[in-house]
Amino acid sequence: MTKPAPTVTQNTWEFLRDAMITPTGFREYDARWKYPDDINLPGITALGLGLGTQMHRRGIEPVIAVGNDYRDYSLSIKNALMLGLMQAGIHVRDIGPALSPMAYFAQFHLDAPAVAMVTASHNPNGWTGVKMGFERPLTHGPDEMGELRDIVLNGEGQPRDGGKYEFVQGVREAYLDDLVGDFKMTRKLKVVCATGNGTASAFAPELFKRIGVEVVPSHNELDYTFPHYNPNPEAMEMLHDMSASVKASGADFALGFDGDGDRCGVVDDEGEEIFADKVGVIMARDFAKLHPNSTFVADVKSTGLFASDPELQKYGAKADYWKTGHSHMKRRVKEIGALAGFEKSGHYFLAEPVGRGYDCGLRVAVEICKLMDRNPDKSMSDLRRALPQTYSSPTMSPYCADTEKYDTLGRLIAKLVAKQQAGDTIGGRAIKEVVTVNGARVILDNGGWGLVRASSNTPNLVVVCESPASDAELRAIFADIDAVIRTEPNVGDYDQTL
Repeated sequence: MTKPAPTVTQNTWEFLRDAMITPTGFREYDARWKYPDDINLPGITALGLGLGTQMHRRGIEPVIAVGNDYRDYSLSIKNALMLGLMQAGIHVRDIGPALSPMAYFAQFHLDAPAVAMVTASHNPNGWTGVKMGFERPLTHGPDEMGELRDIVLNGEGQPRDGGKYEFVQGVREAYLDDLVGDFKMTRKLKVVCATGNGTASAFAPELFKRIGVEVVPSHNELDYTFPHYNPNPEAMEMLHDMSASVKASGADFALGFDGDGDRCGVVDDEGEEIFADKVGVIMARDFAKLHPNSTFVADVKSTGLFASDPELQKYGAKADYWKTGHSHMKRRVKEIGALAGFEKSGHYFLAEPVGRGYDCGLRVAVEICKLMDRNPDKSMSDLRRALPQTYSSPTMSPYCADTEKYDTLGRLIAKLVAKQQAGDTIGGRAIKEVVTVNGARVILDNGGWGLVRASSNTPNLVVVCESPASDAELRAIFADIDAVIRTEPNVGDYDQTL
């Protein structure tokens, strides 16, 4: 095949014929582009041919499960992708519209050696992409993505005979059956189900009803124009809406899901938004009692409580802080045999015997309902208040171009390490260590910390801070970290801030 061009002018003969792929769309652990600005349909077909070629090169049996999220252009993208896969000699098993975790489930359910899910995840409309994997329950990480990028961009995709198409019925129903199992609530529970009109609208309300939960609907009609807001339970807009629904309905809590259903956000009975890492600690406490001496993986954006919480220590729980990103986290959970992994962004990786190790927002929702069932005398706010108090920032993302963000981050890491070596303070505290496994997590002498890393999905840096002492100290930590970031002139405005 010929090499895809990085740009082809829209509304031309060539745009309908020639593959166009902007190279920056190949991310650390999935592929994402603005469509049709950064990739066209022939480009998507070239991606499918490249993915099929990668399967053959790696000796993967040429069978793949393929799904798509609920956006007006996702079916066109999937059809173009499947065309390329079939061109590469792959047997495509199309599971229809799906959540990402339903596609991961299909790999197990259909015993498929590979999976490709067409989704822009929580990105707004105008974005598309593919999450893919070969080794269950893992998805492509940096090595696999780098190999795929080279195959596609160097025009190394190889057409072969033997490709075929099959539509598979019933995967959605099997996925829901698997989530429900034989569980039924024994206490009354009223839950705001927030889906932001995204793909989870076709799953979550039915799931809750089946386990005996009373549903307070919140934007549960499928509508790919997203008339209220982009479904993303890490964005304050969605969390504030969930909070208002809880207060208006008197619900026990709210659970919110992103555009492809692999993340879950929580608001408690008092309308308080509980960041996902804190929800992770609540769940880890519950799991630690049931499974003593477990290991829990947390990403570097997450609270320090996984290591310091006395309740987790009491049951012998061990914490492992690892790289942010769903592929990094899934791999780490599997590699070290952890019971679960928790990511600040709302991805949770629940391994055997709780889940299958992949990130599934609906599995998390079921497990939270089970946790509440095991604690019938407790409200969600009781569980939140039982945690040691810390003051945390939301995830804040200042703009930094994809082509510049990693170099910029490298310089910022060096500046923060230099501050530690010089004996400087952050937020008025001595710097205990700078963890550089993924960006720079500057850990202070009282357990407070500030993080700066590069976003793997969007042209941004990512900043998160936490203080165990006070809101004032949290703001001081952020101010000092931001002062270092502002020494880089190519870093722009934040999407949200303290």
